[in-house]
Amino acid sequence: MARLFAPLFLGLLLVAGCGGDDDGDGSGGPDASVPDDILEFLQGIPGMTVSEEAIDPGSGYRFFHLTYEQPADHDQPDGVTFQQRMTLLHIDREAPVVLHTSGYYSYDQPFAAELTNLLGANQLHVEQRFFEPSRPDPADWSLLRIAQAAADHHRIVLAMRPYYGGSWVATGASKGGMTSVYHRRFYPDDVDATVAYVAPISHGAPDDSYQPFFDTVGTESCRSALRDYQHELLSRRANMVARMESFGADNGITFDRSDGAAGAFEDSVVEFPWGFWQYGDAAYCEAIPPTSATSDELWAFHVELGDLEYYGDQEIENYIPYFYQAEAELGYPSMPTAHIDDLLETQDVERDYMPPDVTVTFEPDAMDDIQSWVSSEGERLLFIYGGNDPWSAGAFELGSASDSFLFTAPGLNHGASIADLTADDQATALDAIERWTGVALASSSRRRASLALLPPEPPPPRVRPRR
Repeated sequence: MARLFAPLFLGLLLVAGCGGDDDGDGSGGPDASVPDDILEFLQGIPGMTVSEEAIDPGSGYRFFHLTYEQPADHDQPDGVTFQQRMTLLHIDREAPVVLHTSGYYSYDQPFAAELTNLLGANQLHVEQRFFEPSRPDPADWSLLRIAQAAADHHRIVLAMRPYYGGSWVATGASKGGMTSVYHRRFYPDDVDATVAYVAPISHGAPDDSYQPFFDTVGTESCRSALRDYQHELLSRRANMVARMESFGADNGITFDRSDGAAGAFEDSVVEFPWGFWQYGDAAYCEAIPPTSATSDELWAFHVELGDLEYYGDQEIENYIPYFYQAEAELGYPSMPTAHIDDLLETQDVERDYMPPDVTVTFEPDAMDDIQSWVSSEGERLLFIYGGNDPWSAGAFELGSASDSFLFTAPGLNHGASIADLTADDQATALDAIERWTGVALASSSRRRASLALLPPEPPPPRVRPRR
């Protein structure tokens, strides 16, 4: 199965006491009947818990940790509930709101997404349902669906809109970007626009359409060096599996879910080119050890770039909600292995990435529906990809989407942003954001400095395909 990134419903009407616009069109500005102080407003939302945290006053922001009570099943709102974690960066009631969906865990520390900096916006950052601790108890995994998650975000928008009078923009990176698109598909009027970074769409479990990417990315010499490196690692199997076992023992990592250290090692080799391009760049090509390298040199490079802890039980457990979603609706890529098939011994052994006693069947209609909506009814969508990122091979297709754009940053990886686009593409993207939000953007230098006192946005979680 895939080890890759991860992404409904009839939302409830506005919870009592919140007021607001049931049509979700964002019109009319803030509700004058609600308190002017953001803390007082938040404390008045039924089901919301609030904790204001200290933040550098020079940022101009106030920072809050929030939890919001959500139905596990939005079709059964009186049933099991859970507390969904969020953070809020608040700067001004009339400023835009950036709805930042993580797709995974929430970040506890304050950070500013690129759009937040661009717009001088408020930022609401939301943890994905079923990632601990935002998990119902008992957990009915059949409710981890994109439509249910979209309904989570819909209720949050309805609860917060009465306070804020500016435009709303949804955004996220990787699975977070995917999640922002899913939300928009089910509730197209919740936000004014969606900016999705490095967000792919897959149509199979696995999806073989990603494989041709590895025949064209970078130079032939680099691609050949990577293939030779994989082959050499597998040719020294006994030595390398022993090192994998030692790596686990030294770091408190077990590999039971991956068919032991041998299976985890094989998976790490099969997927090495994916991780190499997802977060590396062409400059790494010169550092690939040759087949004549010592085993120490081969292994050191593997540890440096292979993200080996990701193949351990502990990290798999952390990302089980993603693996479940990948098997249920999202799909995931396959990797090319023809050059090493003769050396693989464990790839036919099933990996254990599911919750206990849970099985799932892939539903291809889910992503087909999302793509169909984007290309036929989508509007005010902006997709950003990195040219060297394997996920760009799964880019959305705009089709007939209105007032929408897709740009690729040449040579960039899974961290691509608007700032990385060519000058012409960046100008078009920024013009669209200005038009969609009604906010005149500051100069590039001022945008970069606007939240210099806050930590930069963390990179998306490193998630790659698994067999």
